[in-house]
Amino acid sequence: MLWPDHLGLARGKYVPAALAHEGTGHAAAVYSLAYDRSFIAAPGSGVLDGFPDMHATFDESDLRPGWEDDRTQVAVCDLSQGGEPFRYSARYALRKAIADWEALGYRPMVGIEFEAYVLEFTDGDGWQRWHTPESFVYGTGRSVDPIGLIDEIVDLADGSEIMLESVNAEFDSGQFELTLRYADALRAADDAFLFKVLARECAMRHRRRLTFLGKPYAELEGNGVHVNFSLVDANGENALVDTGTEDGLSELAKSCLAGLCAHHQGLTPLCAPTVNAYRRLKPFTFSGRRANWGYDHRVVGTRVPPERGERTRIESRLADGTCNVHTAIAAVLQAARLGVVDELDCPEPETNDGMEAWNTEVTSALNLADALGHLRADAALAEAVSSDLVDNFLAIKDAEWERYMAAVGEPSESISEWEISEYLPYH
Repeated sequence: MLWPDHLGLARGKYVPAALAHEGTGHAAAVYSLAYDRSFIAAPGSGVLDGFPDMHATFDESDLRPGWEDDRTQVAVCDLSQGGEPFRYSARYALRKAIADWEALGYRPMVGIEFEAYVLEFTDGDGWQRWHTPESFVYGTGRSVDPIGLIDEIVDLADGSEIMLESVNAEFDSGQFELTLRYADALRAADDAFLFKVLARECAMRHRRRLTFLGKPYAELEGNGVHVNFSLVDANGENALVDTGTEDGLSELAKSCLAGLCAHHQGLTPLCAPTVNAYRRLKPFTFSGRRANWGYDHRVVGTRVPPERGERTRIESRLADGTCNVHTAIAAVLQAARLGVVDELDCPEPETNDGMEAWNTEVTSALNLADALGHLRADAALAEAVSSDLVDNFLAIKDAEWERYMAAVGEPSESISEWEISEYLPYH
């Protein structure tokens, strides 16, 4: 029984199948824990109220085969406390986002693209990037995966009812893109959450690490997480489509784009929640740092891929691999929804190259502390996502920034040893 915590980590317990229907208790103080296991009296954690319990339960229809052996099944759980949903939970926030869209008559569909590096352990040098000198962009086969590690991950995912749509080598040697098949938003988030656990555990069997950390190497490309979504109407049709417009996009789609641009800065820390994430969100990169959108443009915050018809979708390029995927999806969906309910005007699409010229000066913050300030200023987005979750998130991340500052003295452009030791074991 697993569930995503406030850091995006997979918490849970092994429970005998005969007892699983009863659920299981966990101390809510998990929601006070930082990566270094320090306690922070964050809202919802209960550390000042006797460390009370919360309860994890699941729907039996969500059970799926596990990847450890054929005796183990896996379920992603909902959390409750006192018989009410635990509002600090990322899965609660995503359920809320889905319900909010359904109240408008639409069902969100989501597809997730991951990027990750494989690391290998070498005596004397510790964890280093996997040496695959024959690798190349969009490479496949043994030239990019000499031991069949990615093949094994794909097979394990398939056995756990997680479908990958495509796999290929990414830009740098040892880096891969792993794209999950789209599904209903909650299922897609659960698949992505479990896939990260499965993939990292598979790599461990081979004395390797798979890291989704946003920027593990200063001189190489970062690892993004692209959140693709569409909206299905009551007739089962993709509501982002309008065949009568020149670009094939509906007014609903344009309103979603308006919301994502308007709430870009507040959205940033929920999608890029670590100190290291801002190494990736730099000028002149493909990271999605600008509050703009474009048609099939990879140097914007929000891309509209070229496919139309049922494959029409909106792609947020802002997140990195340290995000809590349930929270990131919820935040993207809510930012888009606010564009609809607030009737925001859609800005013009980006037509510049995005590297030397652009159509907006609004960007993500350059560090976590400033990004948290942007989220605090975006009360509408915080309320839409879940004010309780955001209050907990801000307290945890304020403390994270303070630990970073205590370790390094002052912010630096360089990737610090603190970041690697703080995040690499978990992402």
